[in-house]
Amino acid sequence: MAAGYAELLRTRHAARLLAGTLVGRLPNATAPLAVVLFVRAEGGSYGLAGALAAVYGVCNAVGQPLLGRAVDLHGQPRVMLPASVFSALGMALLAVVGLDVLWLAYAAMVIAGFFTPPLEGGLRALWPGVLKRADRVHAAYALDAVAQEVMFAVGPLLVTLCVAAWSERGALLVINLIGVLGALSVVVSEPSRQWRSGPREAHWLGALRSTGLLVLLGAFFFVGLALGSIAVTAVAYADEHGSAMVSSYLLSALGVGALAGGIVYGAREWPGRPESRLRLLIALLALGYLPLALAPGVAGMTALTGVAGVFLAPALACAFVVVDRHAPKGTVTEAFSWLVTTFGVGSAVGTSVVGPAVESGGAAAGFAVAGAGGLAALLVLLSTKRFLGDPVRRKGDAAPAENDRNGAVEPGFRAGHQA
Repeated sequence: MAAGYAELLRTRHAARLLAGTLVGRLPNATAPLAVVLFVRAEGGSYGLAGALAAVYGVCNAVGQPLLGRAVDLHGQPRVMLPASVFSALGMALLAVVGLDVLWLAYAAMVIAGFFTPPLEGGLRALWPGVLKRADRVHAAYALDAVAQEVMFAVGPLLVTLCVAAWSERGALLVINLIGVLGALSVVVSEPSRQWRSGPREAHWLGALRSTGLLVLLGAFFFVGLALGSIAVTAVAYADEHGSAMVSSYLLSALGVGALAGGIVYGAREWPGRPESRLRLLIALLALGYLPLALAPGVAGMTALTGVAGVFLAPALACAFVVVDRHAPKGTVTEAFSWLVTTFGVGSAVGTSVVGPAVESGGAAAGFAVAGAGGLAALLVLLSTKRFLGDPVRRKGDAAPAENDRNGAVEPGFRAGHQA
């Protein structure tokens, strides 16, 4: 298992691109927690914290596909680095103005969210050119999801450490400076500078003209809602138990669980259609979120959040393959960015609705919102099963799908089929 991942990362540019992308996305991954902690330190309510985080998430959701389309048209360096700088400046504005002038605080969230660079979609667009082989590309999707969970596990701890070392304001500034450096590392690399999107059919809907992609996005909106609600509720749960560190325990456990699930998922070959497998993974993910509403003691709650995260990375890795199969040609960065957008919108809605839920019913009510989000995601996939089938083939195509550049099978790392 470990040897397979190591071999993949030894491919030229692979480790640098993966690390740079993860570091560059750190501000986005930690924004809900960092903003909530900052607002609470400034004397704001959970409702205001949720509203600011929601504005960030909505603007992120709007910006990702637009910036992704710009990347497809103009290349990565000309879009991603300026976007990263503008996003960091937005967070710096919030840190400077605080909550004294609310319209400036909301404006800061608009800037920071909208200009978040589409590094996640950009990395997945780079993998085919860097790795060359179909089995390695699909394996990289699994590794990408695993590494992403490392970031989600480490990110909350890093925010908490920055708060302890400096302040909530200092955490906002440091995390976003680190993000700019990560984006810079990616865009100055040779694969990023040389990458060009494939030819695309002119259409105002872009990637959204794919019915299968729309179904997938609808489901992952509710997964994002669940995750957004957990980020805010973890802070409320920590308040109930008298220690700010408890929130980082819960969010890190969620990431560690997803990390473990992703490692196992990427270590073997998965036959059959990824669309069918995705429905099973989302069902298991929903089952993991439901017990969170029990809100037991800190040790039990940490264990429950760890279990709840196990199927997140596998679901994401499988979703990457489904996106790749269903996105129209020439829209790859935009299509992956739309997946990020669904998380942004869902997370924004989750952070917004969970605030009143927490204030009326405590942390248990907030975690119940996460369970409802998981069930809604499953319902979307089950009720639209006929739309998320095999992608339509064009006459004469040898490939199994219009845009499935990497084939239909998801190879893993077992003996005899090493990446």
